[in-house]
Amino acid sequence: MRGASAAALRRERVEFRGVVQGVGFRAMVVEIACRRPVAGWVRNEPDGSVRMVVEGGPGDVDALIETIRHRRGSDLEEVRREIIPAGSLNGGASGLLEGFRIKLNPRPDR
Repeated sequence: MRGASAAALRRERVEFRGVVQGVGFRAMVVEIACRRPVAGWVRNEPDGSVRMVVEGGPGDVDALIETIRHRRGSDLEEVRREIIPAGSLNGGASGLLEGFRIKLNPRPDR
């Protein structure tokens, strides 16, 4: 999202719980996200959940999450959202994330 004003962006960490691994969930998230003006990644977690870090305008982030809920609502037991503040360890919205991808290895939220 280079070129976007960081002040106009929000970064969130989202955890999806339920039937979300081994069912094409991450691919579906990427497909939806690539159609929106957002950037970030999604990955499987060892505990069976799926984590997403997404950055974009607040309305775009909300719309992405609502679309995911609408498409896979029956598979989702819980969706936890956490806004990442700008002053946190890995930083909040920076405008530096580009594209949206499946992340394979658990590493810090960058």
